[in-house]
Amino acid sequence: MGKKPVKYCVVDAFTDSPFKGNPAAVCLLEEERDEEWLQAVAREFNISETCYLTRLTDPDSDIQDSSNTTTNPRFRLRWFTPVAEVKLCGHATLAAAHFLFTSGSVSANIIEFLTLSGVLTAKRVPEAQKSDSLNLLNGEAQECFSIELDFPIVPMTEFNCAEVSSISKALGGANSVMEIKKTTADDLFVVLASGKAVADVKPQFDEIQKCPGRGIIVTGLAPPGSGFDF
Repeated sequence: MGKKPVKYCVVDAFTDSPFKGNPAAVCLLEEERDEEWLQAVAREFNISETCYLTRLTDPDSDIQDSSNTTTNPRFRLRWFTPVAEVKLCGHATLAAAHFLFTSGSVSANIIEFLTLSGVLTAKRVPEAQKSDSLNLLNGEAQECFSIELDFPIVPMTEFNCAEVSSISKALGGANSVMEIKKTTADDLFVVLASGKAVADVKPQFDEIQKCPGRGIIVTGLAPPGSGFDF
């Protein structure tokens, strides 16, 4: 018997405009697929992340997960780059939640994802909708909502201050480095003086490759009134 068709889409996270933001492919599986197939599909999409959803529980069906003590729908969620599986991906989780909420796959306002990083949750939060700014899909008005994600805390440790100059060079000469920490995932966490300083960063990828650790995360305080913290 042949495999069941896979429902999929590409979601542009962190934007309200097509072809912008951070894209992720989302695939809803009705049956388990082997690692080789999962990696091959991610390689075919050839974008930063492809994620796979497998339904574990559904209040309206007979599918149940004995480890789930809540009534929230639960899905297994896995993330793949074109070359490997990863333990956690923020924008692809957001994309997966958006896909489930907007496709009618779930009616609940909270979804639980069983992942390599533990159980993550996504919450649909309705927003007030202005009549002059309707969210349209195929000409029909859609519910406006935001999505809140609950992610695990990644512990951080102190970092050798002697490396600050090389980090600044890797960020294109950013001279407003306020703090550098190192995460337990071996990433450098760099805090700049402002959100504008982050936006002005010109990463020098050759220099970044010379820096210690797996990668560099850059953040800074968002402008007052922006509605964001960082």
